[in-house]
Amino acid sequence: MTPELRTERLEFLPYRPEHEDVFVELLRDEEVCRWMGQDLVPEPQIREVFRAILADIYPQGRFDVWGLWLAGRYIGHAEVKPTGNVEGHELVTALAPGYWGQGLGGEAVRGLLRHAAENLGLTEAYGMVGAENTASLAMCRRLGFRHLRDVVGDDGSVTKLLVIPTAQGGSEGASRTAVEATEQTPASGAGTPDGPPPAGARGAEGLTGAPGATGTVGAASGEDLAGVVGGEGPAGATIGEGLAGVAGGEGLAGAATGEGLAGAASAGEAG
Repeated sequence: MTPELRTERLEFLPYRPEHEDVFVELLRDEEVCRWMGQDLVPEPQIREVFRAILADIYPQGRFDVWGLWLAGRYIGHAEVKPTGNVEGHELVTALAPGYWGQGLGGEAVRGLLRHAAENLGLTEAYGMVGAENTASLAMCRRLGFRHLRDVVGDDGSVTKLLVIPTAQGGSEGASRTAVEATEQTPASGAGTPDGPPPAGARGAEGLTGAPGATGTVGAASGEDLAGVVGGEGPAGATIGEGLAGVAGGEGLAGAATGEGLAGAASAGEAG
């Protein structure tokens, strides 16, 4: 059963029926989709994915999925799920654009790392970052993520497969561990501990995946919400296993037959 989690500022709450509209709004945001490497999909499909989380993902205990809340306001989505890219679990986060640049994406990833270590017994976790997402890649390097290999999509796009020890979740630096997704620089006074991204760097704070990768936001064939719906999932990925394929696949983010919001997940903030 997906537990409630808390970090310095965020609450990770399992979704409830009344959260459907805010979930749909997040996944219908053009900027979020852009950095997740997916096209906008019809609202009915996203609603089908959300309902699959409640009716399928949670009851069967497929993987952990949360809504992210800040001071009572819904600001994003997070997952920890098995991934088909490697023998292990992938972290996924996605923040609404209004919350990029405040260090919240990294804080969300730190919470996921702690959960992975303390509750799931994992010693390492993975993330997917688009090769063009230079801000996120720079942040991941500073935080201790290590590059394993490149995943090349059918369209030629490149996604970086990264790994990090879950022990990083207890460190201050891990609070900024996220893969980013937007061209926005940190808001003035935001105070993200990792400092601003390199000049001209693009990205936001959150572990998302890659444009064109085989799975909504980077989950190639893992378990994102992308495949939950059975078709091509809200994220447009083909064989992920996250919230992308939850309905007929096994994912949320856009994977056609995967199991998790695998792709939807990583939009965050530049940091």
